[in-house]
Amino acid sequence: MKAVVVRAPMQFGIEEVETPHAPFGGLLLKVDACALCGSDLRTLRHGHRKIELPWIIGHEICGTVVEQGVKCEGPWKLGERLAVGPLVFCGECDFCRDGKFELCDHYREIGQVWQGGLAEYIPIPYEAIRFGTICTAPAGIDPAFAAVVEPVSSCVNAQEKGSIGLGDTVVIIGTGPIGCIHASLARARGAKRVFIADVSPERLKLAEAFQPDATINAAEVDLVQEIRRLTNGKGADVVITANPVPTTQVQAVEMAKKGGRILIFGGLAVDHSKPGIDMNLVHYNALHLIGTTIFAPRHQRLALDFVASGKIPVEKLIQRFSLDQFVEGAGLALDGKIIKAVFLP
Repeated sequence: MKAVVVRAPMQFGIEEVETPHAPFGGLLLKVDACALCGSDLRTLRHGHRKIELPWIIGHEICGTVVEQGVKCEGPWKLGERLAVGPLVFCGECDFCRDGKFELCDHYREIGQVWQGGLAEYIPIPYEAIRFGTICTAPAGIDPAFAAVVEPVSSCVNAQEKGSIGLGDTVVIIGTGPIGCIHASLARARGAKRVFIADVSPERLKLAEAFQPDATINAAEVDLVQEIRRLTNGKGADVVITANPVPTTQVQAVEMAKKGGRILIFGGLAVDHSKPGIDMNLVHYNALHLIGTTIFAPRHQRLALDFVASGKIPVEKLIQRFSLDQFVEGAGLALDGKIIKAVFLP
């Protein structure tokens, strides 16, 4: 079969590899669509501490069951289309026992421990069937839409933790896929105003499709002062840092309203992970700093319903490519020319 193989940082392409079979207790899927995630882009650039190269990457997957492994006891049958999230929980830690799967101490991921979905076929291990994030795709849903449910699930978890709701003023810093998803989700949850900021005019233009109340070029104005101006000096109820830039986490604390919530969504590089936040502002303004990263199965189910309902303009989020066009599509994504690339084997 054809697959995307990463051999070293910035050395990747389509190769012919052996077609896998369904593993014991697992499934074999024909991949219908696989989206390229921000973490995939980092792997293409720099490699990944959890991946031993060469490797087939890709963890935002929609596929159809074509083979069942020996003693497969999952609910999914031949011909069924699935939205496959990458997470496989241990099922044994205190958090899993309490049903808080998003805090699992020992979770693993498809695309890291097991082969990824940027290929014509992907084997789904027994562990993912038992403790994974897999849902039946609703009838008629576009496979490319089902593939991007994974990042939407993480956003659902974050906004749930941040209690975004009716009347809130929400600021999103970052216009990548995550920032755009957060804008649509905040609106769907009842936010009164949604502002989205970035330093790239091109990215801000793309973000207009997600109907923010205003886009703000943070390279041209003082972002904190602009948010204060737009909120009559009060600040934002919720600030979401959907980017890997330390300065924005400092700004988020400075632009939040008293009692406001700050969702730290974008991780930082290890050597820049202590950005110098004024903790007196957190203390005296009674701010809530909330970090989230992955999601639980229930967040995936909610995200799939959200995508299938059309409440997020997924078609404006993605650009489609054939698998043979991976180098081209990945190059555009690496250069920030498109929001999100989805590959159709």
